[in-house]
Amino acid sequence: MVNTESVDDYLKAILELSGPEQQRVSSNALAGRLAVRAASVTGMLQRLAALKPALVRYEKHHGAVLTEAGKHRALEVLRHHRLLERFLHDVLDFPWDEVHEEAEKLEHFISERLEDRIAAKLGDPQTDPHGHSIPERNGTIRTRPEVPLPSWGCGVQAVISSVSDRDPSALREMERLGLRPGIELVVEAGNRGAALLVRTANDNRALRLNHKLAGSIYVVDATRC
Repeated sequence: MVNTESVDDYLKAILELSGPEQQRVSSNALAGRLAVRAASVTGMLQRLAALKPALVRYEKHHGAVLTEAGKHRALEVLRHHRLLERFLHDVLDFPWDEVHEEAEKLEHFISERLEDRIAAKLGDPQTDPHGHSIPERNGTIRTRPEVPLPSWGCGVQAVISSVSDRDPSALREMERLGLRPGIELVVEAGNRGAALLVRTANDNRALRLNHKLAGSIYVVDATRC
């Protein structure tokens, strides 16, 4: 018997790592995301591919991709997770660097009825506190042409669309610097090898960001928002 929570964790990780293009995800990438051994990943993917209906299509040395059944289940879990993050942050006043871990624990156990009640209470939000799109009840999810901040061109006004929720210390640093989804900024010309110099549009502050922190910030063109 495959543990249901483990199945959910794998499917959600594949969904997030595959991106909008639904590219195949390698066993090593999954091992890194889930903090497990690559051999364990291979065994789980083989089991998920053998289920009826199959939840993934897996080929040795080529990675895995979700089937329609697997994608449907992954989107449902992802909706639970991001709604819970928004509820914990907006209603229960959890800081944004703590909601991911709490939602990871709770996402497997809420009923569809509770999911609907949370969504209604929050006014059917489109994003979680980190700016990630919340899947709709029908399984659709809004995508945006966002790119990591270090890849953004100099002098072009951008707006922060989302930030990675994987590192609580990075989120606390972003909070200290006032870098949240919705903040407009411009990347200044300079030495990208050492740090990224950005200037916020609302208060014209100049900030130097190390590349690890900058790589956790995703932006879109401010003129298209």
